[in-house]
Amino acid sequence: MKKVKQFFNDFKAFISQGNVIDMAVGVVIGTAFKAIVSSLVADIVNPCIALITGDVDLKGLKYVLVPEVVEKLDAEGNVLVEAVPEVAITYGVFLQSIIDFLLIAICIFIVLRVMMSTKKKLEELAKKPEEKVEEAPAEPTTKVCPFCKSEIAIDATRCAHCTSELAE
Repeated sequence: MKKVKQFFNDFKAFISQGNVIDMAVGVVIGTAFKAIVSSLVADIVNPCIALITGDVDLKGLKYVLVPEVVEKLDAEGNVLVEAVPEVAITYGVFLQSIIDFLLIAICIFIVLRVMMSTKKKLEELAKKPEEKVEEAPAEPTTKVCPFCKSEIAIDATRCAHCTSELAE
């Protein structure tokens, strides 16, 4: 009984970890994404391929190993020829699966590339010291005396150093 309780406690700890829940969400989203890509291939890519190749559908591409035989009956209902199902290698379905895979891989690559680029830019911004916004220059509070070249108050009418009268 103690081992069973420990087992369930361990399972509870495992399942409540964030990465397990994230993985489960990823599987659900991936399944939905595969449905979207499969629809893209079946409803958009395949008709375009059929248009280019002369109305050849990928799903219809196959190599027949044993042709289908339809059951034949005589007038009384006796079986003359037994039915034999077709045996074929359906390589068109395989090609469609390859296209599905490549489209999914391209989409994931693009999403990861955008995410990594965004992460890199955010890291670069975090490393830069905060740049202060440049303030407008303050109004000057001093001026230079034209006679002795000393610095005096801007509203002075006479220089404090050489006592020259200043023109306004």
